[in-house]
Amino acid sequence: QVQLQESGPGLVKPSQTLSLTCTVSGVSITTVSYYWSWIRQPPGKGLQWLGHVTYSDSTYSSPSLKSRISMSKDTSKNQFTLQLHSVTPEDTAVYYCARLVVGTSDHDYWGQGTQVTVSS
Repeated sequence: QVQLQESGPGLVKPSQTLSLTCTVSGVSITTVSYYWSWIRQPPGKGLQWLGHVTYSDSTYSSPSLKSRISMSKDTSKNQFTLQLHSVTPEDTAVYYCARLVVGTSDHDYWGQGTQVTVSS
C-alpha cells in the first residue's frame, strides 16, 4: 500500500527557510513510472503545484517560485524534501506531497497535508 507522509515545522518566521520532508512507503522513489511533487493550498485559495523531483534527480518547479525553491531526494530513506527560501506570510498554506504518474497530470497518491504558517 502506497503512503506518503509530510513532516516539518508548523511555524516559520518571515525571511527564513521552510523545510518539509515527505516519507514514502509502499513504493520506491526511484521507480521510473513516477515523479514526486509538492503542492500547496493557501487559505481560501485553490491548489498550487510547487514542483516535482524525478527518479533521476532532475527537478522542475513553478516559474513563480523557481528562484526560492530547492528540492531533493534521499533514496536511502525513501524520502524527498522541499525547501522554500525567504518565506513571507503569503507562503502560509497546507503543504502536500504527492505522487505524479509520469506522462500524465495525475497525482494518484497524496499525503494528508501539513499546515505551515509564516508569522513572526
